[in-house]
Amino acid sequence: MILPLPAARPPTRGFTLLELLVAMAIFGIIGALAMGGLNAVMRQETVARAQLERLHDVQRAVRILTSDFAQLNPRRVRDALGTCEAALVAPCDVSYPVCLSHDGWANPFARFARGTLQRTQYRLDGGRLIREYWRVMDRTLANEPRSEVLLDQVESFEVSFPPAAPQGADAWVTQWPALGQGKNSCESAALPRAVRFLLKLRDWGTIERVVEVVQ
Repeated sequence: MILPLPAARPPTRGFTLLELLVAMAIFGIIGALAMGGLNAVMRQETVARAQLERLHDVQRAVRILTSDFAQLNPRRVRDALGTCEAALVAPCDVSYPVCLSHDGWANPFARFARGTLQRTQYRLDGGRLIREYWRVMDRTLANEPRSEVLLDQVESFEVSFPPAAPQGADAWVTQWPALGQGKNSCESAALPRAVRFLLKLRDWGTIERVVEVVQ
């Protein structure tokens, strides 16, 4: 008995070198496009994160400034030389736009033997707004202020106050106590009804807030 021969299999056909080269080129182009898109997304994420951090810093600085001015306290102090200083002085000198006494220094569970009043001053240094405060109200030469950088990229920081008598919406004054009331005096000086502060930032322009003083 003669068995039939098996049917011949068709020859196996693979990719040619040209087809492989074309496929690799297409894959490389798609990969390059995908990598470019990924890099763009990562750059946008970095920029967005930086903007969010900047927003947080600006909001925190404005919140602290607003809290300090809203809680102004008429408590006068004595400086390191024993001279009386008004509760609110603006400007303190060329470097310090404002010095003030205010409430609101939190003391959770009365952990520290101190009050809730705080003597604070602000100054500009190399584009940074710096907040300084003392742990005591009436300081001596041994008491050094504690400092923190409140905000950077600050071009200017100004404070102004409404006059004692109404003189129009634009008649705000930049000096306190008013003329005739020396800043180094133990005489009582009234606090302003409100405080307006302006922060001029290099990246965000001018931020203006008017804070009503809690009497």
